[in-house]
Amino acid sequence: MKRLLSSLKKKPKGPRIHFKCRNTQYLDGPERCPVPDDQVKWSTEYPEYSPVPFVAKPVKAQPVWADNPADVAMYDWNGQDAEYMRKSHDGPYLVDPVSNLPLNPVGRTGIVERGLLGRFGPNFAADPVVTRWKRDESGAKIKDPAGTPVLEVVLIKRKDTGEWAIPGGMVEWGDSVSLTLKKEFGEEALNSMDATPAEAQALAEKLDKLFDNGHPIYTGYVDDPRNTDNAWMETTVVNFHDEDGTCFQQFALHAGDDAGQVAWVDISRDLKLYASHYDFIDKTYRIHVGKPL
Repeated sequence: MKRLLSSLKKKPKGPRIHFKCRNTQYLDGPERCPVPDDQVKWSTEYPEYSPVPFVAKPVKAQPVWADNPADVAMYDWNGQDAEYMRKSHDGPYLVDPVSNLPLNPVGRTGIVERGLLGRFGPNFAADPVVTRWKRDESGAKIKDPAGTPVLEVVLIKRKDTGEWAIPGGMVEWGDSVSLTLKKEFGEEALNSMDATPAEAQALAEKLDKLFDNGHPIYTGYVDDPRNTDNAWMETTVVNFHDEDGTCFQQFALHAGDDAGQVAWVDISRDLKLYASHYDFIDKTYRIHVGKPL
């Protein structure tokens, strides 16, 4: 796993422009200040820019996973302080000299402060892309009309946006990415939160074996609808592929608390997915099928 995670650093960096966190209404929040495509970059003058401040009530309540605005002066932007790793996967980011707050590395979003995110600067997630070939009752691979084997992926339906998504989650302080990948798949797709201690232990042991070998897909910035000018999502994406179709037969999919549904879904270009998840699925599809969606 260490070799896998180190290889992620060689992957291409995040998008150079974002769309899902711009020119839309913020989730459970206000309308964003408009940002044209040619005025996203901080290096471009935009004197009329008037971003809307917004912090969601759950973040204002100061949960353990959120920064305290009163401590901003003590945070080590682009470094690591006592509370959190604040280095971006994509390299150093700008810090506003007036507010002393990090600036979104891709550019303007129309919202300032943290929105629904707990941390100023990067908020880290991990997304496991679990795939297998679709098979008929005899075990043969099913092919589409063009003769291409159909690849399936485990997706959850988010309760907040209603979109299908990879069953990932936030990397908690002190947890490794590899631990988060296994934990989030267990909680979101297998509903291990409702298991008895003995069942949870047995499930964890099985996942340990299955998740020992993964293929790095992406690490870096995510075009997430929760992003703001001062807080944004970054992720580590790893593909775990069941080549012969036997590994995941032992697991029944059950949606966790944050998911409305969970299912094996055929990968196709018609998928409408949350945040940058379509890009991650496309990268995975290219690896196994040898062509883009």
